[in-house]
Amino acid sequence: MTLIDLKPELSKQIHSKHDWSLPEIKSLLEKSLMDLLWEAQIVHRKANPGYKVQLSSLLSVKTGGCQEDCAYCPQSIHSSSDVSAKPDHLEVDQVLSQAKAAKDSGADRFCMGWAWREIRDGHHFDSMLKMVRGVRELGLEACVTAGMLTDAQAFRLAEAGLTAYNHNLDTSPENYDQIISTRTFQERIETLERVRSAGIAVCCGGIIGMGESIKDRASLLQVLANMNPHPESVPINALVAVEGTPLENLSAVDPMEMVRMVATARILMPFSRVRLSAGREQLGEEAQILCFLAGADSIFYGDSLLTTANPAISADRALLAKAGVKVNWDLYER
Repeated sequence: MTLIDLKPELSKQIHSKHDWSLPEIKSLLEKSLMDLLWEAQIVHRKANPGYKVQLSSLLSVKTGGCQEDCAYCPQSIHSSSDVSAKPDHLEVDQVLSQAKAAKDSGADRFCMGWAWREIRDGHHFDSMLKMVRGVRELGLEACVTAGMLTDAQAFRLAEAGLTAYNHNLDTSPENYDQIISTRTFQERIETLERVRSAGIAVCCGGIIGMGESIKDRASLLQVLANMNPHPESVPINALVAVEGTPLENLSAVDPMEMVRMVATARILMPFSRVRLSAGREQLGEEAQILCFLAGADSIFYGDSLLTTANPAISADRALLAKAGVKVNWDLYER
């Protein structure tokens, strides 16, 4: 197929679909990589003209001491990692200082994480609201991830100006109890429904490389793709195996598996922002560029994520320049 042949494909209208079947999604994940990339590019170019990558910065506000037993997470009290037994809270001024630094470095979305099973009312929640307001006053999008929340808390976050709430499904419904036992898959869905009801954008994705099957990956994507509306943001993570966690001995994900997940997510959810998230440092430049080609249009930007390493800002600037990728903020005029 030539570029001339491609034009009719690009002219076709792209519609959101919310009734994807498991066989349909599994067939995409198992498709020839070249054909999958081709299809993802057609969808992405039509649905998201003027392709740009959003730069998001992520800060751990409360680290460690989480009651959940997520098998991948070093912040769990059930883990023997160095992080799990060292709960720590940053104050409002510390967080807003980090947000200002992130903006000055080129980010336009600031994400804040609390290692909580659920949000509790009181001083720390009031501080969270102040942080959200402060981040928005800086002109940044504000995202929070802090576990389960009530309807009232969701509405208070919305009133504070929260742009998005992150609450990942992690894995498929069928594989879920192999990864976590302290919270059900349905509880995750109910949290997302509360976020949506409050008028806050949903940020929801998952992790690959935790011993799941291709069918599990398809099932995870099916749940996400059949939400109506689709999540505005879909993080695709690769497991970072941390010493002291139950999954510490698992091998690194094949980078092409990340490319496949990104491409399939793009086809299933054309207008969502597909975020290339944890595990990016292990991918290498070539695989990251393939992920951009496959439809990833956001990266976490900064030297670390919640508790794991991330490519340095200077390395990301060089990569984006090398790939000729535009960003929402011009890094070189800041």
